[in-house]
Amino acid sequence: MKKQLTANEQEELLSILEKRFEKNKNRHEDLDWAKIEAKLKANPEKLWSLEQMERTEGEPDVVGYDKKTDEYLFVDCSTESPKGRRSICYDHEALEKRKEHKPADSAINMAQEMGIEILNEEQYKELHKLGKFDAKTSSWILTPPEIRKLGGAIFSDFRYNTVFVYHNGADSYYAARGFRGLLRV
Repeated sequence: MKKQLTANEQEELLSILEKRFEKNKNRHEDLDWAKIEAKLKANPEKLWSLEQMERTEGEPDVVGYDKKTDEYLFVDCSTESPKGRRSICYDHEALEKRKEHKPADSAINMAQEMGIEILNEEQYKELHKLGKFDAKTSSWILTPPEIRKLGGAIFSDFRYNTVFVYHNGADSYYAARGFRGLLRV
């Protein structure tokens, strides 16, 4: 599978990302697009991952900068869980356990194929400091091993002006549940 964009695809994606960056300054008030763009151009595989996030309707945007690692943080900022990543169970093990009505994929597998991380609980809650997300949908979040070992997985949503974290069987899937990703550049 080709994991690099053509020059035209890169320019088109960079244009989309720049417009989103300018439109949503509250997500990254002290960051400079020129520095982010230079870093993206120097890492074409990261542009490919961002294209995957965009293609699945995640609307990735810069939400921070990690000084320790010198990385910009892109997160799916679509109002609802990305449409192209819904109706999936939590991980491959859960997918394999389903005997009937298997979903097409799992959140963990999709994230790995896209070259991104699935948000953990803390990251999901941090995202909500920047806006309201998942008011009608929900998103799988990284599940602690001790919960996953027992067959469960956790997901989150935003209702009643509050971020809620719930549990479900890892093999469950719903039309309104997907996952949000994080990409470090």
